[in-house]
Amino acid sequence: MIQLEIKIGTVLTLEPISDTDKIEKFHCKLVESTDRIIYIDYPINTLTKKTAYLMDGSQFRVTFIDGEKTSYAFNTEVLGRKVDSIPMIMLSLPPDEEIIKIQRRQFVRVRTSVDVAVEFEQHYLQFVTEDISAGGLALILNSNVPFQENDQVNLTIVLPFSNGDIHYIQTQSLVVRIFELNQMKIASIQFEDIDEVDQQKLLRFCFERQLMIRKKELKTI
Repeated sequence: MIQLEIKIGTVLTLEPISDTDKIEKFHCKLVESTDRIIYIDYPINTLTKKTAYLMDGSQFRVTFIDGEKTSYAFNTEVLGRKVDSIPMIMLSLPPDEEIIKIQRRQFVRVRTSVDVAVEFEQHYLQFVTEDISAGGLALILNSNVPFQENDQVNLTIVLPFSNGDIHYIQTQSLVVRIFELNQMKIASIQFEDIDEVDQQKLLRFCFERQLMIRKKELKTI
């Protein structure tokens, strides 16, 4: 379990959870904190450079880097406002077990099942994943397939988010490797031509699944 104290002055990046159809980020700083509530200055939209006025109840994913250059992420909700020496916004801080350490050098693979349609040379096949990341995925091959290593395929990936939204990601991809794992045949596939907005959706989906897995593990302890 992560035991973490976010230092005053830490730069936080906020990304809306509800709207996965566009990329929007805000930068702000931690001004003060109390038990499970953090106070930030008014965030700045990274694209427009304008001050953002966040609505009470709106939800965001927060990412930040600590003094050890380690990256973390957690989900938060806007609780309200406070006026002191400067105007501040109040955000919820989740329990320590819901703060996820994230890897920045490579996309983290999450072991989860999602539906994937594969198109290859007029063949259309349906599979589920063994794992997925924002950079690629591993498919469980439950039948003989016409494609081989180094072939290019077109994927349609179904992402079911916990709020009920379902998003479809289409991308040209490369079959990197086909191998056996625990008596299963697996195809490791790398995304080659993926839209930035779609990659952002994948990042959010993977973070959401990481959080779900963490909560299930804690219930079994």
